[in-house]
Amino acid sequence: MTPLCFPAPLAPYACYTEKTRGRLHREDEPATRTPFQRDRDRVVHSIAFRRLMHKTQVFITHEGDHYRTRLTHSLEVAQISRSLARILKLDEDLAECVALSHDLGHPPFGHTGEDALKECMAAFDGFDHNAQTLRLLTKLERRHADFHGLNLTWESLEGVVKHNGPLVGGAADKKHGDLPAAIVEYAATHDLWLDTFASLEAQIAALADDIAYNNHDMDDGLRAGLFSFEDAASLPLMGDALKTVRDKYPNAEKNILIAEAVSVLIGVMVDDVVAETRRRVEALAPESADDIRRADRATAGFSETLQKQLDALSAFLHQNMYRHEKVNRERNQARLIVRALFEIFFERPESLPSEWRARYEGATLQNMTGARLARVVCDYIAGMTDRYAMGEYERLSGKPALP
Repeated sequence: MTPLCFPAPLAPYACYTEKTRGRLHREDEPATRTPFQRDRDRVVHSIAFRRLMHKTQVFITHEGDHYRTRLTHSLEVAQISRSLARILKLDEDLAECVALSHDLGHPPFGHTGEDALKECMAAFDGFDHNAQTLRLLTKLERRHADFHGLNLTWESLEGVVKHNGPLVGGAADKKHGDLPAAIVEYAATHDLWLDTFASLEAQIAALADDIAYNNHDMDDGLRAGLFSFEDAASLPLMGDALKTVRDKYPNAEKNILIAEAVSVLIGVMVDDVVAETRRRVEALAPESADDIRRADRATAGFSETLQKQLDALSAFLHQNMYRHEKVNRERNQARLIVRALFEIFFERPESLPSEWRARYEGATLQNMTGARLARVVCDYIAGMTDRYAMGEYERLSGKPALP
């Protein structure tokens, strides 16, 4: 019988659950789960997480059942994050929680929906999907009697907000006034150290995001016929991976070669992150998670060589997939839908569902302003799935969502 494989003891610079800075609202922790396990479980059981099933990654969800959605993307990021955390002796549950949470704030229709909401909210206090994630986790999810939001630990919220690096200070070259309103508002009551890097668990979750979307977008793009097998074979990283599997399986069908090449490429990227992160850890010699936070650069990362190859791969995907004629047609229609919904709900707030209308009508005379209504409308639209947004558009405009 194969022996069970238990995680190795954590590194001294990992986040230890017994040293958590706790939750904004004090709770008794159960004996059967650590605080970070509980955070992850709360995210998985949230309404916002379930909605990711029908939110666009690249293709609008009606295009096919086999293309990635925000949900399948988040699960792939979580898997890679957990693997990296185990190899680097970090807390796997915290890394997984940040990975599962990182896209919760995305509106329908992917980055196109985000761009449209930014335009709609430009006259108010803006829109940012990362800030919207924090807003969901701390305010909009309503599952507990004692508080709004999920009341996650400081470490999980810090990871969600700062997984791409410090938000203010020298490394970010920004001030608090430059940040999205949701982050400024929350930081006023719960200091998330916005001028430092996040934990190493959160940093590897951000890298896992890069690994996942570059690989699965190559996979989806090839299967959708947006670019050719020959195009992919000429690329850095992907070309080498395809050559490896072609040499090993010369008679394999095309779809098998694609899947095998993606698997090889994920392995190459994971190995590179592990080697580069270990090199940086050795140079920094951190003795605690706070040493990672206070470092003058990210401790996790790709090597310089692989980062250049990854940049070239990303540039190819932007040119040949994200800006493909087929995708652009969908993007234009998605932008129209989001703008139209915002205008309808802002001009006719009585069209909002009663529970959302109550959030506006329940405001005090002092803050019952256009900005307050705009934020309620924005929150409502940002939470929609692709198909729900299309249904609302058809119901309210009387026009087909897909011409």
